[in-house]
Parts: sequence; C-alpha cells; structure tokens
Amino acid sequence: MSQNGPFGIDPEDFDRAIREAGEGLRDAVDKISRGAGWATLLGDLTQTSRPKAEPETTGEKGDGVWSIYTVDAQGGAHIEEVYPTELDALRANKNNTDPTRRVRFLPYGIAVSVLDAASE
Repeated sequence: MSQNGPFGIDPEDFDRAIREAGEGLRDAVDKISRGAGWATLLGDLTQTSRPKAEPETTGEKGDGVWSIYTVDAQGGAHIEEVYPTELDALRANKNNTDPTRRVRFLPYGIAVSVLDAASE
C-alpha cells in the first residue's frame, strides 16, 4: 500500500481542492455583492476554462497531417509521405536509418518551407 492511505490520495490534493473551492466561493460572493445576475454567476461557475482572447489556430486545434520528410544538402525539405496520425507516421518511420529523414506535424495552411533546415 502507498503512504497515502488505501486509495493513494495525497492529503495535499484535498487541501488544494478545498483552497480552490474557497477561492471560487469567494469570487461568487464578491460578484453577487456587486450586483451580478444569477445567470452570470452560474455561467462563471460552470465554465471549465476561460475563453482565449485570440482565436484558436489550426495547429492548436490539431488540424493537419504528420509528414515524413528529408532535408537535402542545401537545407531544402522534401515531403515523402503524409499520415493522419502521429502513430501512423512513427510506425512508418520506425526502421529509418537515414539521419536526414524526419517526422513532424504540419498544420493545414502552413507552407512546407517551414521544414527547411535553418541556414547558419
């Protein structure tokens, strides 16, 4: 058995959960005292994450392909194959012995030239 009891729950987890609940309750009481409506209060309490100020990009959403590419002597990248998932690309590249052959995620709308080797 672990040192944290039969369920393996750390006592600090309980402290953290209570602290976060207390902070949330404090914020709710503060909003009510400022005259916020119940709809606003319930919306804040049920919201799991704050909305971003900027729109989500294609790369953050995970829209794109996994590519296997090689880099030539001049540093230019050439796509060999593309796969819908990382696992597929890694499986296809698992027996690779060529140091210029690599696997990378490419979001839709990004130019392939981003794979080119950086010039020194």
